[in-house]
Amino acid sequence: MDLLRKIGGFFRSETVLCVAAACAAISMCFVPPDGEYLAYLDFRVLCLLFCLMAIVAGLQECNLFWVVANRLLAGKMNLRALMLTLVLLPFFTSMFVTNDVALIAFVPFAILVLKLTRRERLLAWIVALQTVAANLGSMATPVGNPQNLFIFAKYAPDAGSFFALVLPVTLVSLAAVGAAALVSDRGTAEVVFEQKAHLRAPKHLFMFLALFALSLLAVFRAVHYLVPTAAAALYCLLFSRKTLAKVDYCLLMTFVFFFVFSGNIARISAVRDLLTGALEADALLTSAAASQIVSNVPAAVLLSGFTQNWRALLLGADIGGLGTPVASLASLISLKLYARAEGAQTGKYLRLFTALNAALLALLLPLGYLVLKLIGDR
Repeated sequence: MDLLRKIGGFFRSETVLCVAAACAAISMCFVPPDGEYLAYLDFRVLCLLFCLMAIVAGLQECNLFWVVANRLLAGKMNLRALMLTLVLLPFFTSMFVTNDVALIAFVPFAILVLKLTRRERLLAWIVALQTVAANLGSMATPVGNPQNLFIFAKYAPDAGSFFALVLPVTLVSLAAVGAAALVSDRGTAEVVFEQKAHLRAPKHLFMFLALFALSLLAVFRAVHYLVPTAAAALYCLLFSRKTLAKVDYCLLMTFVFFFVFSGNIARISAVRDLLTGALEADALLTSAAASQIVSNVPAAVLLSGFTQNWRALLLGADIGGLGTPVASLASLISLKLYARAEGAQTGKYLRLFTALNAALLALLLPLGYLVLKLIGDR
């Protein structure tokens, strides 16, 4: 019984990994393993993803994010400014440390701040806003989320083309999320933390920031991707082994399984023709719709094998992170964190989350079409 309970717990916590493994296994029945399987794997994506996850875990170990938030919010300030800061912290930090990490860092912080200021009734609204803020802010850079990193590595667009595509949607998202955050009580609030946050291991912080800069150079192909990967792995192995333990290896394996699944179905003519036809008809909508069902990271990996239209695929996966709670796995992270909070009302949260996501999806999807029309969709 204990074994079954552990298996059930693993499936609940790593549902996407299990589904990816099942999809890969089923596809192997139609395309038996052969020499082409190795070509399915994008080692550049896997190495860069590992490297960035290790570095960000190191920055968390140094307590960087809590120190920044503590300095910004300690003291007396306008209540609306406080709410806006809580929401914009994950919006901007997600651009550099991914949407998942931004929510892991700042949702618990928001829970603490709202408790200290006795504004717990605003918690569901603020966490829902933090979630969409992290998802939308992360689209602004190639390292903001896994699907951006994957698409940027696979299609190798120039930096100008990438930022020209995502900047209009990011700016509109910032305005929309910022306006929603200002819908709160008037007045002032004072945040008094019991303990002042301090940086841990400043020497490690300096090294992790240097490794992060090196990783960005690799993302933009200024240096070979194996350089920061080897440097980060060696540094963590020698000086910060706890950091290696915090890397999300399940996410890496999810990518491996979906690489296998995508590669195999590309060799099944009926499926290949179906997906190719759907993407040729409307790549943006196909990508966004697929994200609602399987989440935007797997959708991007799966559909990339059937289109060269990286712009529509990218916008579809990023905007498609809005919608259902599974559309972006980061949304499930904030849901779990909120549900653990004292006095959490999960039903209320899901209603607010759904309404907010539906409104933003209705705003940004037409904007995505407009951007593609103005700059070209190829």
